[in-house]
Amino acid sequence: MSLQSEGIGRRWLIAARLLFLLAAPLLAGTAGAATILVFGDSISAAYGLEANRGWVVRLQQKLDKTAPGKHRVINGSLSGETTSGGSLRLPPLLARHDPDIVVIELGGNDGLRGQPPKAIAANLKKMIDAARGSGAQVLLFGMKIPPNYGRVYTEAFEKTFVTVSEQEKVPLLPFFLAGKDGQLVTLQADGIHPTAAAQQVLLDNAWPLIEKALKSLR
Repeated sequence: MSLQSEGIGRRWLIAARLLFLLAAPLLAGTAGAATILVFGDSISAAYGLEANRGWVVRLQQKLDKTAPGKHRVINGSLSGETTSGGSLRLPPLLARHDPDIVVIELGGNDGLRGQPPKAIAANLKKMIDAARGSGAQVLLFGMKIPPNYGRVYTEAFEKTFVTVSEQEKVPLLPFFLAGKDGQLVTLQADGIHPTAAAQQVLLDNAWPLIEKALKSLR
């Protein structure tokens, strides 16, 4: 090798190392970044509240404080949504956003309409399969319904989430609307939807599962 070619080789090596050092912080900044799709009903759509006061917006704000600009939260929730409607609406959202984590918070409206638990379970499993098929981790948020639906149905409804979680091996938050001391979170005048003050409680309920999923991505 000539002295001239050796000099060119050294300069190329130095330039390559410099480019790597400059790019390293950018690569580090994207490592572990995640897109979270919250796919729920009116509870996650912040029904009756200003949209920016819901727990999903609070989730984005929490993530921005710890890792500014790193994580993206997509709210795919729709008031009145059922598991049947959700199973049809989820695939296009998965294709559009390619989420790393999908939070399924559906089933409450099915219960209020007295839908068969087996049908609810089948729809939940369909959404879980779709989310996993897109490469996302899945979290399942459970719900309860008022006791006036009868003990047999209310127990079967609540057990549906546990059964699906066990069979599909997905993390479960047993009751998303749980407040302190086992009580319900504070509700609006309709007796169904959480108040603005309850949104932080919802985030606190959801956070342990979301945080664990985020850590597993790293």
